[in-house]
Formats: sequence, structure tokens, C-alpha cells
Amino acid sequence: MGKPRVNLRLSHKLHAELERRTAASSVTKTEIVEEALSRFFDPEANLVLEQRLLRRMDAFDERQSEIERDTALCLETLAHFVFYWLTRTEPIPEGERDAAHALGQRRFDHFIGQVAKKLSYDRGVLARFLATSDSGLVSSPENE
Repeated sequence: MGKPRVNLRLSHKLHAELERRTAASSVTKTEIVEEALSRFFDPEANLVLEQRLLRRMDAFDERQSEIERDTALCLETLAHFVFYWLTRTEPIPEGERDAAHALGQRRFDHFIGQVAKKLSYDRGVLARFLATSDSGLVSSPENE
């Protein structure tokens, strides 16, 4: 079974242009009409490559801005924690420093292990933080 047949009424000017283009090339009237209809039904195909690239670059730029905002939030949070810790923690007496350093190393290793474990299965930590901070309720680790 062949293609369905369609009868069209065109303006004289458009018909003359269609005749001129088919006579000047090896393209049939059907091919021209099919291509025109395909472009009409798929606006994305109408866009020039540059326009499509610009749209994708804009989307990339938006995602990049979100990443930069999230990174700034994390760094600001870390900076406040370190500042608080440095200003509120008493210096360790000289005789207890080795034991404190060993304990600190074990705690740090445990902390890094917990972060790695959390990141391996849950990428939504920041999203949960933002959701709770937007509602005015910032949860503490003891509440989770």
C-alpha cells in the first residue's frame, strides 16, 4: 500500500515557486511538502544549530549557578563551624596533646567515613537542609 494522497490548494505565487524549485533540482513536490510539514510540526527542527546550542548553554549556566550557590552555602556553613570551634575550644595542656591528637585523628577518620557512607547512598542532604531552613526549622543532628 502506497502513501496516502492529499489534494492541496495553493496560491498561484506559491505554486509557481514550487514548480520552479522542482524543475531546478532533483527534488519532487512531495519531498518539498513533506519536509515543510515536518518542520512545521517539529519546531525544534526549525531552530538553527546556534539557537539550540544557546538554549542548552543557558540551561547549563542555570545549573552551574545552582552548584555555585550550593557550594557557597556549604563553605559558609563550614567557615562558621570552624570559627565557632576555634573561638570556643580551650587550648589543650601540653601533657595531654598526644592523647588528644590521637583521639582527634580517630574522630576525624570516623567523620570522613560517615560522610563517605552518606554520600554513597544519599545525595539529598543539602536539599533536606534547604527545605528545613526555608520553613524556619533547622534540625539538629540529635533530632534525626
